Amino acid sequence: MLAYLSRGVALAITTESYRSLFLQMSAKGIDLASGSGFICFGPTGPLLITNRHNVTGRDQRTGDNLSRYSEVPDAISIRHNRSGRPGQVVVKDEALFDDQGEPRWVEHPELKAKADFVALPLTNVADVDFYTYDPSEPGGQGMTIGPTSVVSVLGFPFGISGGSSLPVWATGFVASEPDADFDDLPTFLIDCRTRKGLSGSPVIAYRYGSADYEGGGIIAFDKPVTRFLGIYAGRVNPDADLGIVWKATAIADLVNSIT
Repeated sequence: MLAYLSRGVALAITTESYRSLFLQMSAKGIDLASGSGFICFGPTGPLLITNRHNVTGRDQRTGDNLSRYSEVPDAISIRHNRSGRPGQVVVKDEALFDDQGEPRWVEHPELKAKADFVALPLTNVADVDFYTYDPSEPGGQGMTIGPTSVVSVLGFPFGISGGSSLPVWATGFVASEPDADFDDLPTFLIDCRTRKGLSGSPVIAYRYGSADYEGGGIIAFDKPVTRFLGIYAGRVNPDADLGIVWKATAIADLVNSIT
């Protein structure tokens, strides 16, 4: 695909790079933190999927405030792809609370606050093109994903982009059995040099040419193939390169519950 970036120069860009979006969380107009997210379509329309701790501004495990200003975010700015100009940015702001002070984001229908991902229905979408993931149809049929499989986390570490508003591809390996539940939650582990700002990033398996086949052997492709695996939610502790990924199936449960 060709992208017309800010200087009007046509560049060949991987479609997956359009799917990860830079997020800026703020309170009363003061920037608090940056993160990553992506779009899914639910029964009611477009949804921003990101980590719960991004919108609450609190550590998912301890509840401690994550901001040095001791504030929690009340708005989120999203760097969308401009309509008809993929790779060009149009920034849209979304309120995190309604007029009654209630959160606008939606939590998992069963796990609730235990799940470190949420869906925010989008209202400010003029002049925006969406490049979405469908967690109910994650793609890459026939592709084997297991321990040591190569995976990529597409996002914005330390707020850094990979050029224009395109994400950095942090790449590592599956570090636990993806069909098993780590910590008795719908999560699995990856071994990857992830850092702050990647929270909320989509995690994918991206293959070009061939991949391991579920039935054994190799399956060949005539174009790149992607399997959406889930959402990155931070490391197991600050000293580890082990990161937590909430599974696509759990995200599908959330998206399909919003009616």
